Amino acid sequence: MALRSFESIVERAKNAGVKNRVVIAGADAENILLGAFQAQEAGFANLVLVGEAGKILPMLDKLGLKDKPYRLVETYPGDNMTQVAIELINRGEGDILMRGNVQTREFLMPLLDSRNGLRTKRLLTHIDLVTMPEYPKMIAIGDVTVTIQPNVAQKRDIINNMVDTLRYVEDEKPNIALLALVEQPSFHMKDTIEAYELVQEHNRKPIADCELVGPISYDLIMSKEAARLKSYDNPLCGEFDGIVAPSLLAGNLIVKGWQMHAHAKTCGVVIGAKIRCAITSRSDSPEVAFNSLAFCTILPAQCPYL
Repeated sequence: MALRSFESIVERAKNAGVKNRVVIAGADAENILLGAFQAQEAGFANLVLVGEAGKILPMLDKLGLKDKPYRLVETYPGDNMTQVAIELINRGEGDILMRGNVQTREFLMPLLDSRNGLRTKRLLTHIDLVTMPEYPKMIAIGDVTVTIQPNVAQKRDIINNMVDTLRYVEDEKPNIALLALVEQPSFHMKDTIEAYELVQEHNRKPIADCELVGPISYDLIMSKEAARLKSYDNPLCGEFDGIVAPSLLAGNLIVKGWQMHAHAKTCGVVIGAKIRCAITSRSDSPEVAFNSLAFCTILPAQCPYL
């Protein structure tokens, strides 16, 4: 049964009985620090702050956190803070990587660098889990940060990563939508053709343990009433568990729109690496950082698809 809120995830994290060492790359990020320290107070995190001491310490003082327990690993201008954080994890000094105040490219490139040994056979995918007052269940969307314009092979990996992600929120066989502008394949819209081909392939031999629908437009994914008005006969409309976006732009815009205009609560993880990775926008609320760490806590420490 799919979840309707993050409360169950947070409770499972609290009851996990472990305090993961969370290594924050670029820890001078106000809301990320607040959310991470909340996770520490909740009992499922110990914090390793990576970055310039001259930026981190004044912020901790400003936020009233300077006397809380943490480990500081200092970097200097020109250092790649994510690389430093990954080296700590690879030495066994951390468990979860978290994005702080670093640019997206600076955060992702060390994850993708084969020399760091974090790649698996899977594509790396940033998946957000989202709850909204007017949607009946938690819904996942990806990719939101990593792959700019996924091709068919990459979309297969995104589907697999999304299904694996949803498995840990009690979704055994999720309903996945391949988002497109329209619901019919059209030769001048590549996304519709690729979605159609993926569904046909899935019907012959399942790509993952899920129901796969596409191409399908946003309104039909989110609303049974839209499906009725457009005479689109599919019982999954308004009940999808995941959306595979046709591009990074589409996925990112949808999530930010949900957050800013639909009172959405979210968390963000990167799936497909050998380590657990929490990723949020630097403008996200502390709650997003907290939820992201809670979800990372209930993910398996050992990657299941090496």
